[in-house]
Amino acid sequence: MRIATGLRGAGVALVTPFHNYGTIDFSSLERMLHHVMAGNVDFIVAMGTTSEAATLTCDEKGAVMNFVKETVKGRVPVVMGLGGNNTHAVVGEIKKTDFDGVEAILSVVPYYNKPSQKGIYNHFKNVAAASPVPVIMYNVPGRTGSNLTAETTLKLVREIENIVAVKEASGNMQQMMEILMRKPEGFQLFSGEDALTFPLMCMGASGVISVAANVVPGKFSQMVHLLMQKKYLQARALHYELLPVFVQLFADGNPAGIKAALEIKGLIKNNLRLPLVKANKTVYYALQKLLKEI
Repeated sequence: MRIATGLRGAGVALVTPFHNYGTIDFSSLERMLHHVMAGNVDFIVAMGTTSEAATLTCDEKGAVMNFVKETVKGRVPVVMGLGGNNTHAVVGEIKKTDFDGVEAILSVVPYYNKPSQKGIYNHFKNVAAASPVPVIMYNVPGRTGSNLTAETTLKLVREIENIVAVKEASGNMQQMMEILMRKPEGFQLFSGEDALTFPLMCMGASGVISVAANVVPGKFSQMVHLLMQKKYLQARALHYELLPVFVQLFADGNPAGIKAALEIKGLIKNNLRLPLVKANKTVYYALQKLLKEI
């Protein structure tokens, strides 16, 4: 029987705030955690793409995860981003990690190497075998250069019980519909793109792992919860209200857009780590206008 998780609805891909001099701003991180929980998000994803985990040291990642778990105190489930393009190294990292207080891991399709479907299958087979908590696969070919096909997703799901979900950010609606149509009972598909949350949940997705929920957690969670209740017309109105925000958040890259929005809201400072830089002024002013209207 497939392992059950407490994950449903609106997940937030949490940012990592930085001070002006580059170190992690834990005071702002605490403020962010209280902000998204007050907005009724259903779970928190730390150390995902939006967290700039690729630029954090191992010690920094550990410090952030410990801080998140201590601050959340079990009020909502916590998912940990843990992946890479070296299967042996990912398995080694899993074996050294303390998973107390972690509901699942979010593990990205190996990037840069451009593995075949057989390589991707064997990567996740090894990751799942090593992981003491359920595994959510993360398909984001725009970043990784490799697409996890519907066929490979379904093969992994049918053969490995510890793989419980996929975060789908391929943008390929046909592929995602095929997974939703053919998936076994208990397996979940989460939208990996804010703008596609509404249509995907209408077709049977379990929820979303969202960037926008960092800045508008209340409205975004409300939309998702209405969809879970099959109140599609009310959810659609919120979807269209938020859609211009979704567009601007990604107009100059992620997390540049979301960090600009969070500065506008007075939640964090607009600092990123190279090679990422601040969103351009056009995007900044567009977000300023949209957030004021909302």
